[in-house]
Amino acid sequence: MPFLRSSSMTNNQPNPLPSRRVPSVAVVLLRLVVGGVFVFSGFAKAIDPWGSYYKITEYVLALGWPGVAGLSLVAAVCIAAVECVLGVLLAVGAFRRSVPLLLLLLTLCLTPLTLWLAITRAVADCGCFGDALHLGNWATFGKNLLLLAGLCMLLWQGRHVRGWYGPAVQWIVGALTLAATLAVAWHGYFVQPLADFRPYPVGTRLATATADDADDYLFIYEKNGERQEFTLDSLPDEEAGWEYVDRRPASARRAAVVERSGHQLSLLDGGLDVTAEVLGDSSVLLILFPDLPRVSLAHAFVINQLVDHARAHHTSVAGVTAATEQQIEHWNDLSMAAYPMLEADDSDIKMLARGNPAVVYVSQGVVQWKRTLGSIDSHKLHAAELDPATLGDDMDARGTLRGILIPYAALMAALLFINRIHLLLRRVFRREAGAPRDADQPTPPAQPQDGQETTTAED
Repeated sequence: MPFLRSSSMTNNQPNPLPSRRVPSVAVVLLRLVVGGVFVFSGFAKAIDPWGSYYKITEYVLALGWPGVAGLSLVAAVCIAAVECVLGVLLAVGAFRRSVPLLLLLLTLCLTPLTLWLAITRAVADCGCFGDALHLGNWATFGKNLLLLAGLCMLLWQGRHVRGWYGPAVQWIVGALTLAATLAVAWHGYFVQPLADFRPYPVGTRLATATADDADDYLFIYEKNGERQEFTLDSLPDEEAGWEYVDRRPASARRAAVVERSGHQLSLLDGGLDVTAEVLGDSSVLLILFPDLPRVSLAHAFVINQLVDHARAHHTSVAGVTAATEQQIEHWNDLSMAAYPMLEADDSDIKMLARGNPAVVYVSQGVVQWKRTLGSIDSHKLHAAELDPATLGDDMDARGTLRGILIPYAALMAALLFINRIHLLLRRVFRREAGAPRDADQPTPPAQPQDGQETTTAED
């Protein structure tokens, strides 16, 4: 019969093919990798907001937007917070549709910028990972393309795979991450970065830290258009017409130090290199002014107190800046500075310590501590018995970082346990309730009736 023939043909037709899905394990791993990249990028920015501020300022100036440079610091903190929060949410599978979409839009906005930088080389490196990891502009562009591919895959398949946290507490995950990120950024801006990836961390012997190290350099002088190299013991008389030009490592050991750090701190006084003389003292306080015109005059009183305290303990003091002579004279007149102002390269000043102004204590050519001027305890300046070496040694960067990250991780773990413990209990109860009464005689599975197909439940 036609009807029976049609019915049997319908029953014998194969089931529609199920939609192709990426295995859950692959989705989870992709979440962890892509989310981890954003977390690392945001954490590197948050831990050093000064560095992010400098980099964003460099971006806006290269783009010809000097009017928005004043917003660079706010943008630096906001970008760090957004990358950390969205990266963590992506890694744990929270907000499975909106988070990949937001990160996709963010990456789509940044990818053309990285392509422009790769072509024009307007900025040396993108600064995506701060000073923790330097990528070339083309490498950054390739990284963004891979992130775009991963985010597209997660946007397509990620919603099918459950996250770690339930919908009711996902906002708490974002709030905890935001609080931890802002705590790290606060310390990095007002004190010093909790992890120092720059060339001059605490404990580093500066490139020309002592007078003995100066023997590792040849000093280049020029007279009547002719240049000559001299050792420290045979420097020519400048009154005879010789003018200092530059210096270079005279030994392979010193050249290796410079190459390894990528930077070479040079302190100049009226064009004359005095690095060895200044840093060769038993102890010296360097007051750094990376942006002298923006230094508040209110800092002058504290600086003068710091100078008096240091000299009472036979410690030298020197200001270091890249400002012009007119700006230095203006500052000296207003602040009544009783310390010499030395010149240094702008990038080296910013690399040595963060803050405007910042203070660095160097003993026997080794960096002992560094911090912003505002973070120094003013009560210590009035304690005559305290040596300048103790003014900033109360900063425990590793301990502070652990004090932020360990409670954050503990709260995240506790939230996960509280949020998911009911699922574990439910599974245990289901197993107990579904167990056969007689283990020796298990209940046979029900046989499908004629014309019916067996189906399996999908979690």
